[in-house]
Amino acid sequence: MHALLADTLLVFVAASLTKPIQPVFEAYAARTGTVILRESGASLEHVRKITELGRIPDLILLADDEVFGQMLVPTYTTWHAQFARNRLVVAYTDRSKRANEINASNWTRIVRGKDVEIGRTDPNLAPVGYRTLLMFQLAERFYKEKGLAASLLKASPERNLRPNAAELAALLAAGELDYIYDYQSVAESNGFRFIALPDAINLGDTKRAAEYGAVSTTVRGASPGSRATFKGQPILYGLSIPKRAPHEAAAKRFLTYLTSAPVQKQLRDAHVDMLEQPIVVGAGAPAELRGASRN
Repeated sequence: MHALLADTLLVFVAASLTKPIQPVFEAYAARTGTVILRESGASLEHVRKITELGRIPDLILLADDEVFGQMLVPTYTTWHAQFARNRLVVAYTDRSKRANEINASNWTRIVRGKDVEIGRTDPNLAPVGYRTLLMFQLAERFYKEKGLAASLLKASPERNLRPNAAELAALLAAGELDYIYDYQSVAESNGFRFIALPDAINLGDTKRAAEYGAVSTTVRGASPGSRATFKGQPILYGLSIPKRAPHEAAAKRFLTYLTSAPVQKQLRDAHVDMLEQPIVVGAGAPAELRGASRN
C-alpha cells in the first residue's frame, strides 16, 4: 500500500500488555499496511496525556477498566470494554536471594527480610502499583497479622519504585531486585518464577468482588491537584476508542482484528488471560467489537 494511502493508528497501550501485543500489531501492520504508532507506559500516564495534554489516541488499552469510569467518561469517551483478566504475584528469578526458600506460606516473611531487595510500581502512575497496596491490605486481613500492610510497604522502599510493570520487570531480569510485585502475565512472559498468591488477596478471582471491595486506596487523579480512590476489585483490562479519535475508522477495523478468535488465541498463548468476549460498559461502542456483551 502506498504510504500516503495507508491507515495510521495511534495506540496508547498499558506497559504490561506491550510485550504480548507487539506481535499482534506487527502482523496487522504487515497484513493491512497500517502504520501503527504505539506508545507504551503506565495506564494513568496515558490518561493524563489525554486529560492534561490534550493528546487523543485512536485506541487506548489500559490495565484497569475502572480508570475509564473514574477519569475518562463522559468527557473523553462514552464507552469502554473489559477484555482481559490478570492476577498479582510475587515474581523472582533463580538469582534472587532466598529463591530456594520462599514459598506460598512464608513469602510475607521472606520479602521483609533485611537481605532482600523488593520492588513495586508507582501507585500514582500504574494500576499494578495501587493494586499492590490493595493486596497488602487484603493480606493483612487474610493472614490476620496486624500491621502487615504497613510492614510490606516499608520493605519495598521508594528507591525500588518504578513507573510501570515492564520497567519493574526489567530490573528483576537484570538482577537488580530480588522480588517484585507484578502481574502473573508479566511474570510468565518474562520466564520468571513466581509465588501464586491466595485468591483472597491476588485480585484475580471474579467471584470475590465484594471481599476485595472492603479495601481502598487513593492516588493522584486525572488533573493536577485532584485525587481518585480505587476500591479493591477483580483485575480487568479495558479498552476504548476516545471521542475525536483522529483515525476512528482505522481503530474500528483494528478492533475487529483484535477480537477475532485467532488473535485472542495468540494473546492467550502469550499469557494474556483474554475474556471469551469483551464486556461493554456504556453506550456508543462500535459494531466492530464483535461478540461483545453489554454490561
